[in-house]
Amino acid sequence: MIASATTVPSSQVVNIEDLRRLAKRRLPRVVFDYLDGGAEAEVTLRENCRAFEAITFRPRQAISRADYDLRTRVLGSEIAFPIILGPIGYTRLIHASGELAVARAAAAAGIGYVVATFAGHRLENVREASSAPLWYQLYLIGGRNAAEAGIERARQAGYSALVITVDTSVSGLRERDLRNGMKELLAGSPFAKLPFLVQFLTRPAWLRSFLLDGGLPRLENVVVQDQGPMPLVDVSAGLASAAVTWKDLRWIREIWPGPIVVKGILTGDDARRAIDEGAAAIVVSNHGGRQLDGVSATIKALPEVVSVVNGQAEVLMDGGVRRGGDVVKAICLGARAVLIGRAYGYGLGAAGETGVARALEILRAGLERTLRLLGCGTPEELDSSLVQLPDEWRH
Repeated sequence: MIASATTVPSSQVVNIEDLRRLAKRRLPRVVFDYLDGGAEAEVTLRENCRAFEAITFRPRQAISRADYDLRTRVLGSEIAFPIILGPIGYTRLIHASGELAVARAAAAAGIGYVVATFAGHRLENVREASSAPLWYQLYLIGGRNAAEAGIERARQAGYSALVITVDTSVSGLRERDLRNGMKELLAGSPFAKLPFLVQFLTRPAWLRSFLLDGGLPRLENVVVQDQGPMPLVDVSAGLASAAVTWKDLRWIREIWPGPIVVKGILTGDDARRAIDEGAAAIVVSNHGGRQLDGVSATIKALPEVVSVVNGQAEVLMDGGVRRGGDVVKAICLGARAVLIGRAYGYGLGAAGETGVARALEILRAGLERTLRLLGCGTPEELDSSLVQLPDEWRH
């Protein structure tokens, strides 16, 4: 039995991989592979997960604690445990409720959520769906005027931070998207779409929901003057004219009054530049292996960035997090919290809001269990003495 859009049988879903399997059975191939895939040979995509497996724990035994507290603070906001839901574009294609479902699940769990530029629901509506901290991830798609309008909407709606992704000077070559007809399905002629339509007919539940939702959504938060919200575009075309430079950060800092988070950093040199340009936080990220294939796994790059930042900004990381123990390893190596993407995206694809909630429940439980087995009571007690890195990483 396939999980419906409102139920997640606990006997079927005990880890994130279970949610991935359910999402694969519910979603058309092009939608699932957009969520699941990476760039080129997907070396970095695989390495993000494998690198966590290479790190081993060094627990402190025979320790009894009266209580455990997973709360932490990120950019001045308290969250219930050190996980933030990262930005995923095209979320409304994965499930019609899209960002609204994600925001509600994040609020119920007491954690933050970063809403993507390529979102299908309006910033204001997502804000209404959540009482938790919300950040807005900005691409310059549509030009500076559209970006300025989006920044102002985010400010007025109460978004507390702006996330600038800096690793997308061009879109990575996502071969699964090419094979599955993503470009043709989003912007091609009716004849160009025909070879790719059978994958939707084999997913009738998803197709019915998609059609009842009005078909392809628009980019509700990218409003081009006199044209309204932009149509949904292929991500490659969308990012081609949306690259962010360090010079753009100076302009953004002038018009955004809150903290700026720079996402996509993998080296100490770029971390230093981000701090010099006013970043309040840095996300060590390789875009989930979706941009330049062959770069370092983010958990492997994390210690260098933490060392260079040296407390001058908060350091977060994403990429490859599938278990609560992965979160613990990242914090041991200096991250304040982690961002997750696919882990909750699979839940959304499997069962909407309920699936996202189940993903967060799995990760939270795994985080607390690992913390207790290490002999620690709070995330603040985690440090590098509790993990052993592979010898080759030290060189």
